[in-house]
This record gives sequence, structure tokens and C-alpha cells, in this order.
Amino acid sequence: MDTSLSRTSRDQFGTLPDGSAVERVVLRGLRGFEARIITFGAALQALIVPDAQGHCEDVVLGYDDLAGYVGERRFFGATVGRYANRIANAQFSLNGKTVQLAANNGPNALHGGLNGFDRKPWEIADIADGAEPAVSLAYVSEHGEEGYPGRLDVRVTYRVTGSAELSVSFEARTDRPTIINLTNHSFFNLEGATSGANILDHRLTLVSDRFLAIDPTAIPLLGPPRTVVGTPFDFRVTTPVGARIRDNDQQLRNGKGYDHNFCLARDGALHLAARLEAPPSGRVLELLTDQPGLQVYSGNYLDGSVAGKGGRLYRQSDAICLEPQVWPNAPNRPDFPSPLLMPGDIYRHRTVYRFLSPAKASAT
Repeated sequence: MDTSLSRTSRDQFGTLPDGSAVERVVLRGLRGFEARIITFGAALQALIVPDAQGHCEDVVLGYDDLAGYVGERRFFGATVGRYANRIANAQFSLNGKTVQLAANNGPNALHGGLNGFDRKPWEIADIADGAEPAVSLAYVSEHGEEGYPGRLDVRVTYRVTGSAELSVSFEARTDRPTIINLTNHSFFNLEGATSGANILDHRLTLVSDRFLAIDPTAIPLLGPPRTVVGTPFDFRVTTPVGARIRDNDQQLRNGKGYDHNFCLARDGALHLAARLEAPPSGRVLELLTDQPGLQVYSGNYLDGSVAGKGGRLYRQSDAICLEPQVWPNAPNRPDFPSPLLMPGDIYRHRTVYRFLSPAKASAT
């Protein structure tokens, strides 16, 4: 095989304190597009995207080396589970029994607990070259890990499915009833992770007319989802992220900005959920997903205490997260989409990050 034509590569990214190696796999599209995935946390470590002039930049926050990922739990690019987002009071009922989890976010459980999937070493299960280069990573979460019932076999596949398009697919199986909610937690700044620009001027469109109002601990309030009409949460028409983020609104106070679930179609099909545009660079991201919710987080808790790529300090609103998932606290809300996974069933989740060329972006 002519390796000069290969669209994948594999190397060592670093070594964990126990001496085990963390690997990195690079998947290449066209015009310099690259996705770099590391086995620690099955994380998207870098996403290299060309701008309108063909200049390439890494558009996701993170670290240049493994030490940052091991030393600081910030979820940059990570695969999050078993349950992404929050579970109220760190407990839920399953088959009439109370399941107690660790409270690691005030009174609530967040992103899988104290040592979630983002802190685990994953195994490379498969690498595929060719027109759609891909890597699959696998992890086995044993029964009782972080309090969750059932042995869970998980696989995540990153695949370049277009010239500048990255597809992320999750699958999981269990040996007993359990709950599951996986997502990728990339922090996007379409001007570049080291640009020094914030995302308040990024233009956001959401295909959603309802959102979940939250209490001060970010747990959804009782009652049905609220309409976005007449609120700072109405992104049905393209609007800068920062246009209303300082409005005198109780929900913005509760979230310290945007940190809310927007309700999407619940038919399990792949739909356009969000579009993010960075006018200076001309980069445009379309996010498609088959999940019923999209958590939009405007980087409210980035406080300048962490130095990331290029040694830059990450500060509030330096990035935005668009996290497709089941709704927060769904295990305690029978009126929400169900996160239940039964033996014999397969959990599936697919999200596509599609970057548009300038010609296509201007035509839409």
C-alpha cells in the first residue's frame, strides 16, 4: 500500500502515570481538514478546519499534550458518560430501587460522576483508511462503576464522511437494565483555539422552539418545556451568541449565561439541529443529530485558571459547546425522553459536524 496516499496515521500522544500509552489517531479529509483523536477519554483533541481563504486552524479548545488532559478535568473534546449532563440529587429509581450516585456538582451528579468516561483509557478497536477514514474506540464499564447498574460495552466511532465533515457515532450494550446518555463535549471557537477571539460574535441558529428552564443548580424545572418566543433563547433566526447573553433574565442568571437544553425532534432520525458561523474567518459549522436534545453552553465557567493550546488562558465565552444528548435529569422525569437501555437492545447516537465551503455557506 502506498502510505503517501493514506488518510490516517497513528502515534503515541503521551504516557499515563501508570506507564500505559495514550495513542493518537489522525483522520484526514480534504483542503487540510483533520480530526485528531486520543484514547484518553476517547477525546477529539484537535479539529483542523480551513477558512474562506483556505487557511487552516484548530477550532476546538484543549491541550497540546497529555499532561493537560490528565491534570485538569475540563471535558475538552471528551466522550462523556455514562450519563452526560446532570441527574438531580445524584440518584434515580430503576425497577423500584433507588440508585445512588456520587454528587460531584453541588447536590447533583454530572457527566458520569467523579471518574467518568472522560477520565478512562479507551482501546483502539479498529482503524479504517480510504475515502472515509475512521477510528473506533472501545471501553467496558463494569457493573457498579460510579454507582451505575449493568456492565456496559461502549464503542465510539469518529469518521470523516465528507471533505470537511466529521461523523461521531456511539453504540452501547448492557447485561442488565441501566441508563445511558453519551455525548461529545467539544468546545468550539471557529476563529481558532489560539486566536484570542471569543464566541460572542459567532452567529447561532437553532432548529428548536422550546427549551428546558432550569433551577440555580441547572436541573430542569417541573412542567413542560418553555417556548423560546420572546426570550433570549430564541435562535430560530440567526443571532449573535452575545446579543442577549447579558439580558436581565432569570434563566440567564441561573445558567450564568447559556447552559440549557434545547428540545429537538424526537423521531430518532438525523436532523439539522444547529448552525454556527464565524463571520471574520468565514467558517460555518452545521450540526446534525438524531438525539432529542442539544445542550448549549457558552463557556460560562471558563475562568482563566487553565492554560490550554499555545499556552493561552481560557476565559468566559472563549468557546461554545453544542452537546447532542437525552434531556438532563431524564431518569427522574417520566415525561422526558427515556434514557433506559435494556439487555438485548442497542443504544445508538449519531452526530455529524459539517463544515461548509464558502460557496455552499453563502448559498444557504
